[in-house]
Amino acid sequence: MIFLVGLCLCLSLVLGEQGSENTESNLFEFTITNGIAEKVASRFPRQAPSRREIKPLVTDFTVKSTIISRYAFTAVSCTMVNRAVEAKEVVFQMQIPAAAFVSNFTMIIGGRTYHSEVTWRKKTGENNIQEYDKVISDRGENEMETFNASATIPGRNKAVFLLKYEELLQRRLGVYEHAISVRPLQLVGNLLVEVNILETSGITFLEVLPLQNKQKSKNLEDTAPPPSTVINQTENFARITFKPNVFQQAKITQNGILGDFVVRYDVRRELSVGDIQVLNGYFVHYFAPTDLPPLPKNVVFVIDTSASMVGTKIRQTKEALFTILRDLRPDDHFNIIGFSNRIKVWQPNELVKVTPNNIRDAKKFIFGLSPTGGTNINGGIQTASNLLNDYLANNSKHEKSVSLVIFLTDGRPTIGEIESSRILKNTKNAIREKFCLFSIGIGNDVDFHLLEKLSLENCGMMRRISEDEDAALQLKGFYDEIGTPLLSDIRIDYPQNSVEYVTQNMFYNYFNGSEIVVAGKLVNQSGDILHVEIKASNNNKYVILEADIKIEGTGQNEITGSEIFEDNKEYRSHIERLWGYLTFKELLTAWHKSDSDVEKGAITRKASKLALKYNFVTPFTLLEVKDYGFQADVPKDESTSLYTEGIGQKLLAMQGKKVTQGVPSKLTSKNKLPTSKTSADGDPHFVVDFPLSKLTVCFNIDGEPGDILRLVSDHKNSGVTVNGELIGAPAPPNGHKKQRTYFSKITIIINKPRRSYIEVTPAKVILDSRDRLILTCDKSATVKNDDLMVSIVAKSNVTITIQGTISFVILVHHYKNPAPHQRNHLGFYISNSKGLSTNSHGLLGQFLYNDVKVTNMSMSTKGQATAQSSNVLSVLQVRNRSVPVIRKQRKLYNGLHQVDCWFAKNNAKKLIDGVYQDYLVSHPFDCGSDLITNEI
Repeated sequence: MIFLVGLCLCLSLVLGEQGSENTESNLFEFTITNGIAEKVASRFPRQAPSRREIKPLVTDFTVKSTIISRYAFTAVSCTMVNRAVEAKEVVFQMQIPAAAFVSNFTMIIGGRTYHSEVTWRKKTGENNIQEYDKVISDRGENEMETFNASATIPGRNKAVFLLKYEELLQRRLGVYEHAISVRPLQLVGNLLVEVNILETSGITFLEVLPLQNKQKSKNLEDTAPPPSTVINQTENFARITFKPNVFQQAKITQNGILGDFVVRYDVRRELSVGDIQVLNGYFVHYFAPTDLPPLPKNVVFVIDTSASMVGTKIRQTKEALFTILRDLRPDDHFNIIGFSNRIKVWQPNELVKVTPNNIRDAKKFIFGLSPTGGTNINGGIQTASNLLNDYLANNSKHEKSVSLVIFLTDGRPTIGEIESSRILKNTKNAIREKFCLFSIGIGNDVDFHLLEKLSLENCGMMRRISEDEDAALQLKGFYDEIGTPLLSDIRIDYPQNSVEYVTQNMFYNYFNGSEIVVAGKLVNQSGDILHVEIKASNNNKYVILEADIKIEGTGQNEITGSEIFEDNKEYRSHIERLWGYLTFKELLTAWHKSDSDVEKGAITRKASKLALKYNFVTPFTLLEVKDYGFQADVPKDESTSLYTEGIGQKLLAMQGKKVTQGVPSKLTSKNKLPTSKTSADGDPHFVVDFPLSKLTVCFNIDGEPGDILRLVSDHKNSGVTVNGELIGAPAPPNGHKKQRTYFSKITIIINKPRRSYIEVTPAKVILDSRDRLILTCDKSATVKNDDLMVSIVAKSNVTITIQGTISFVILVHHYKNPAPHQRNHLGFYISNSKGLSTNSHGLLGQFLYNDVKVTNMSMSTKGQATAQSSNVLSVLQVRNRSVPVIRKQRKLYNGLHQVDCWFAKNNAKKLIDGVYQDYLVSHPFDCGSDLITNEI
């Protein structure tokens, strides 16, 4: 089944004048002589001769895929260098599978970052789908479509294009196939394709095909993987790398179009109800039974014999049909129809049994078909439907069978009914869900939108067949996918009180070599058993499969442990994203089937919301690219966060297999949280670390909602001020407080060398400097200019580094299901204070350069002088003041660490200079000098 994706994007950006950067002086130019690349060992001149045009050079082309339980994440990175003095326009082009969704696109051009954002297409209708249908007609031989982005690179500068897309691999003819387009259009100095496969069920079959290309290959008979391919495999994990040098690329092609790098594999399968995997409250169920007797089938072949089929098309179609007829089984029944101006039926009014004589006569009929006239699509389908309906009506008491119409055309309707909507309606009324229609479009002049809807509305699927020398093989391959039905009328059920939001769970047929996939959400995540019941028909038997699946430990944790996915949130939620992928595909199918504008509107809203949640580019959403205006510092584990240096190395090590070649170094782990204890977090609880004294002091500030507290003030020296705004919440039950307060906003004002403002909330970071930048806390990102860097670890923390010597970390606290007394809030930590002056002040800043000590004082009870009756009082000496303190414990860093501290009561009375009301400011960006300071 083919779904529409709305993908052929063309993003054009023309940059203004930028400060040019010198290109690397050790870049080499390659020339081709007799098919062999020769490296010219001379540096590029500063300016090329005027008669010679210097084209931008692709210096790096990297594609890395991680497939986790059939769900594939693919990331593409392409670097282009403009060696010329003047600006040059370049086009980044990548073919991606038609079934995939783009999930992210970023450009870094001349030091400026252009991030993409998926937004709701406010108006969705037939025009959007028709635009997308044009994309379908441009698909290549392997159902690929093209992503395009154009931009202008300033002189002596470079551009980096980063593209990510996701797809669920479909099982066909017993294998999963993952194809990666390797078409950089130039020979590339650094070219790498890497595929990582993780299957908890175990990998039973793995092969890498020769590069697949429409153009004729020099090694047409070669069946070996492409040169430089390295395969490392264990029971559950495989890593395949393809890293040809320029010489190896030149032997394959001289124009940079190497072809598709194709990996095929299959997994171990348990009998009974199939494989169920659970992760983070979502489940996926894979069902692909084997060793069942094939169901008899009733099949009508409907072949276009119009004049446009003359020549290669009709010859290849006949060749494929001759082969298909040989594969029909003795229990099958069949008929053949040719349609053009006239409808020709081989056996009028009946389907005949497969016998040697009938096969011989059918071949004679096929051989005699001659292309002529127009294309009566409606007439061909109606005739086939009538044949099948009559046959089923007269043979309903016979054993269970599967009925199919296989319809092939190379054009659009020109004779009889030519209105697509009427053809669709007539077909639906004729079939009435009694059998399925599988349509095949051959060549480039087909109305694929019509064929797709014909199949979608009648439980079939559409396949495009390219018009080349392999068309007969492609036709036979498509038939093989549906030629062996094993089950019909399949229904997969789970207890209603155990699951929700389950994707399609009723299927007309299951064909050998394919797979049924169902996903959903668990209602009770604490349960350890999921009951599964499958009902289906096989020949004259009614099959019922039942099992209680133990879901505790099912899925990735069984093999990998949490450390495998700690660096990537997409990996950690791959089953949820798989569910979102399937759910959206079903909504898109429902949109196509619907004839009601009201129903289409409701589906559009639901589908758009789902696409926005998972950042999928679809016919219902738009991909907008925005200039954030900051120098990009995209760390390797972020810009290539779907690249999998870490996961493969860990798994291979865990399973006792060492990678022998071509394995990059491990990814660095997430940014580590600060080791400093000086902070304000929680209710809020203030903690001050005095490392020289080896003491930690803590205090509370019971402010009011709306209060803005000065945390750090050093505006006259380093130019840095930090304020925190409080938000209120009810006190927890049985608590001693009337209310609780948290930091809802942290603002940082920087005066030197230029004025900048940073505002952090639990949802976003707003940075105002030379440009205004808004970043979401849900996505990892890093931006910087000469004096300032802001780094976000998604849903975790924000690090602000000022002038390289001052560093603050702000923890982001999110509650999934908050209690009434809980609020999403922030924690503020001083990670590095070296750049702050000794005159720093504020509730935290005043203690940065102080020393303290604790002494014990004996206080005798009145009327008694013995030591035994004395009370001991702990006193903290700070800034010539004595403050009574007691021992307490405080939790730091999101509750992950606990610290013993000396606690000062009464809103830090005597501990801080003045009283806490002296630290209230009028607005979040107040950095005035009217507050108390350390200055003399």
